[in-house]
Amino acid sequence: MEPTDRQPARAGVPVPRPAEPPAVARAAVAVGPADPAGPRPDPTSGPPLRPGAEPDAPDAPPSGGARSELRRRIRERRRLRAGILALVSLVILGAVPLYFGIRTLAHDPVFDSLDQLGVPEWAAAKTVDDVSGSRWCLLDCRLRERTVESQRAPKETAQVYERALTDAGWRPWKVTRCPEQPAKGRYTCWRRDELTLDLWVREPTCVPPPVNGEPAIPPSPVAKPAAGKCTGSLVSVKVRNAIDDERTRPQPSTDPSLTGEDPFPTITDDPLGELTPSPS
Repeated sequence: MEPTDRQPARAGVPVPRPAEPPAVARAAVAVGPADPAGPRPDPTSGPPLRPGAEPDAPDAPPSGGARSELRRRIRERRRLRAGILALVSLVILGAVPLYFGIRTLAHDPVFDSLDQLGVPEWAAAKTVDDVSGSRWCLLDCRLRERTVESQRAPKETAQVYERALTDAGWRPWKVTRCPEQPAKGRYTCWRRDELTLDLWVREPTCVPPPVNGEPAIPPSPVAKPAAGKCTGSLVSVKVRNAIDDERTRPQPSTDPSLTGEDPFPTITDDPLGELTPSPS
């Protein structure tokens, strides 16, 4: 008869125990002893639910009004962005023409061409420019005048300027009334494209020497060195539009400066004249 669990074990003979299944033993080891405080909440699963509470429903999609508001805001941002880009483009594209326009108004291209004449420095020691009239001939066409002081004689200065004008494309203009009035020195006329140019080279106006120890002209507050010496020459350049130059039009048979015109009609004592007798 085999011994059972209820039968006492004999002395010195071990009592065999039933073996546990291997899978159950491994699960018990993996799970470990139960925590007396109860199951611990998972930090990633959110707060624990109260008894009888239902889990929160997932976020509902935005309603129709919310979607319309979102689209409106997106459209407003796009319009604002497009407006800023258009404004920046307008400023960039308008700044360049504005710069060149202001530069053109500030600097006359005729004076720029005169500055580019190949004359030596002694022939343009001091330059004074003067301008009058409108560039677009609104009332009066523009008249450009330049006065230059040269350090050498009028003959040499005139040759230098005439050579420089020829190299710049100007051509001598043989026309009557050049000059319009008799002038000392060398006076020549030139023409290029739609412009006419008058070149007058002469001796400078100097202060006459004193007579009997006294100056012929009262002294000015600004002292002039070497008042008794007259060296160098004076150059005058006058540039006009050809359409405004009367010498480009048909000239009269006689010089108007010689004949002149009477601006006022002859007025007799009796403006009605003599009375004509009526037939009886």
